[in-house]
Amino acid sequence: MNYHSSPIVFRHPANPILTAKDIPYPAELVFNAGVVKHGGGYLMAFRNDIGKLKTPGDRSTWQWEDTTIGIARSQDGIDWTPDPQPITLDYDRRMFCRAYDPRLHVVDGKILLCVALDSINGLCGGIAVTDDLRHFHLVHVTAPDNRNLTLFPDKINGHYLLMERPLNVYSQGGKEHFGIWLAESPDLAYWGRHRLLLPCADVPFGQLKIGPGAPPVRTPRGYLVLFHAVHHTSEMTDSYAEWHKVYSVGAMLLGLERPDHIIGMGMAPLLYPEAPYELSGFRGSVLFPGAAIPEDDGTVKIYYGAADTVECLATARLDDLLDFCTPLK
Repeated sequence: MNYHSSPIVFRHPANPILTAKDIPYPAELVFNAGVVKHGGGYLMAFRNDIGKLKTPGDRSTWQWEDTTIGIARSQDGIDWTPDPQPITLDYDRRMFCRAYDPRLHVVDGKILLCVALDSINGLCGGIAVTDDLRHFHLVHVTAPDNRNLTLFPDKINGHYLLMERPLNVYSQGGKEHFGIWLAESPDLAYWGRHRLLLPCADVPFGQLKIGPGAPPVRTPRGYLVLFHAVHHTSEMTDSYAEWHKVYSVGAMLLGLERPDHIIGMGMAPLLYPEAPYELSGFRGSVLFPGAAIPEDDGTVKIYYGAADTVECLATARLDDLLDFCTPLK
């Protein structure tokens, strides 16, 4: 497999736009951020992993110590100023050890945060709400094993709509092969009507697993969804832990009236690891989309984590992204 980024996408020359050195409190790996437009500017919620090397210079001896979620603010979506302290999230520390991979949303006037939660009973997804962007209150936690939750930007037939990625390892015979599912809720707390949206077998560059990334963007032609896709390579993409996976960014288009119907999909990656800051880091050849922000000039800002180390930005024209999603019969 010889994949490349689509020529319709342009990496920003300021990349990476947020790194550990920008954070005013302990930080080491700053990545996988969610971004929304709000209050005349931009808000970002980013993941920050903290740890240490038992043996200096040997990443295989890295020991995780803590994960925080920080808020950063920007007027132009490029230059960011982090808040002085990370957020507080009210999960039970007896049950969960950390929250990470945040996705920001503004739905029905509420600022919402989707996160992954590591628990003593398995991996869960969580949905939290805030009034002040400082304190976040959980309103829903999934059963294990599930993660990569992202909400649609508006209600559909009076219901909130969620994309999720169950990790059904046991029923897959120990293999990954995870797909993207949908669920609905009248109130954010109680979820049902779970159904499969996209299996990884339908994504040529995601044969190992796929999952939700950026929250869907409503456009006149449908909901534009950027997702992450993972394939295995015989080449070692990073010497750390003999890493043989490549994470890239894909795109699909869902119906406005029927968001469970895929109108079109790119049959090749939209964005593929190629830049030095994407190929090398804590875990090389990993791209993870967290937000797609449409602008008044017809462009879209695409925010993504790179190499599980830094946060980056790419841009594309909205019409090009929609055309990229080849109509499905």
